Amino acid sequence: MMRNHTMMQFFEWHVAADGKHWDRLKETASALKAVGIDSVWVPPVTKAVSADDTGYGVYDLYDLGEYDQKGTVRTKYGTKQALIEAISECQKNGIAVYVDLVMNHKAGADEKEVFQVIEVDPNDRMKEISKPFEIEGWTKFTFPGRGDEHSSFKWNHNHFNGTDFDAKSGRTGVFRIAGENKTWNQNVDDEFGNYDYLMFANIDYSHPEVKKEMIQWGKWLVDTLHCSGFRLDAIKHINHEFVKQFAVEMFNKCEKDFYIVGEFWNSDLESCRQFLNTVDYKIDLFDVSLHYKLHSASLGGRNFDLTKILDDTLVQTHPTNAVTFVDNHDSQPHEALESWVDDWFKQSAYALILLRRDGYPVVFYGDYYGIEGPTPVAGKKEAIDPLLYTRYHKAYGEQKDYFDHPNTIGWTRLGVKDIERSGCAVVISNGENGQKRMFVGEQRAGEAWVDFTHNHKATITIEKDGWATFPVNGGSVSVWALPDTEAGEK
Repeated sequence: MMRNHTMMQFFEWHVAADGKHWDRLKETASALKAVGIDSVWVPPVTKAVSADDTGYGVYDLYDLGEYDQKGTVRTKYGTKQALIEAISECQKNGIAVYVDLVMNHKAGADEKEVFQVIEVDPNDRMKEISKPFEIEGWTKFTFPGRGDEHSSFKWNHNHFNGTDFDAKSGRTGVFRIAGENKTWNQNVDDEFGNYDYLMFANIDYSHPEVKKEMIQWGKWLVDTLHCSGFRLDAIKHINHEFVKQFAVEMFNKCEKDFYIVGEFWNSDLESCRQFLNTVDYKIDLFDVSLHYKLHSASLGGRNFDLTKILDDTLVQTHPTNAVTFVDNHDSQPHEALESWVDDWFKQSAYALILLRRDGYPVVFYGDYYGIEGPTPVAGKKEAIDPLLYTRYHKAYGEQKDYFDHPNTIGWTRLGVKDIERSGCAVVISNGENGQKRMFVGEQRAGEAWVDFTHNHKATITIEKDGWATFPVNGGSVSVWALPDTEAGEK
């Protein structure tokens, strides 16, 4: 029988900029597989504006740490050779690698150009606040360190539709590039009137040459890295029709199991549904709505009604397209979308994504190994490992929910015949010590179950009718299951 799949986001914002991250991945691959991780989402692999840039200030899409550009051969994470070796080692260990693609913008241009723009209101990009005027913009990309290797395409202002800096006047703003057929792309998020423009030089997906080049690049990347999928960055800012076209081209090129997940950072479910509709449900989306629910629960403590924790989430309405996560590099402290789930609720939040039937869960590197940077956070490997273990060995079969008390919720998984000793019972409390009477199957009668998290020290004997009362400590989670050996669980 197919085992549960689990992804790890293998980076956080502040991983050391020592060029050794691909080496770390290579060295860690077998350990990840051993705890039940069978896919990793890696950070942007392309050359950015500096050796310290996390990768989202993307400069040259064809430089994977191979050419001396922007003062460095390697990227923040390492060289092209180290990346290829890390991916190969992951695949040897049965781990799929999904590469983060930044396709919304380009940064660190090689030359300036003079062209006409119209300034727009940053809070309503459809509102023009100037007549056309001339600026000097950083929009010419010639890639002197790489030349024409891999691609001879050179970028200029015709390939972009917006920028944010006029070198002539030294002024910043949101400047829409003027010219024939130049406008913001439609089929983007409608925040700020039109959210095509995000930052730097904004790629214009109305331009046929741009679409052709970006699709060719996607195919080149697959051929070069032999990766198993992509994570698409900031897709609410990219023409959704192009996102669909790009996905279709990648699926047509690759094996049928090539995988794509998109970052559509919008907690409004209707917007997510419309997006999935537009792309024919060909890609998955991160469940931003669930993340914000987990964040709210961690802030609200006992005042948060746990029975509603899954309401209005993607995993509830579109379970087959939902990638569930607790936190990521953008939600971590001091980052752009800071909404960090408090420590006391972290293990419970991971139980909610790892031990339920629906969703494709992601474990965040920063939660697992810890966060470096200005506000270090200790890793929670010891709290997450028991959940990964029970996900891989226990969390199978029919799911029964007991979301019937605002401070204590639970669910059971009844197990499957193909996986010996599978089945589990999960109880979460955000208030006092609690308990939940739940059904785990009549065939379980007489079994002695223990809490795999070690949060609760009791042993629970399953009653004759397959029911039992499972306790949980206040503000905690317990994951009850049959030990793997008579002497106790591993």
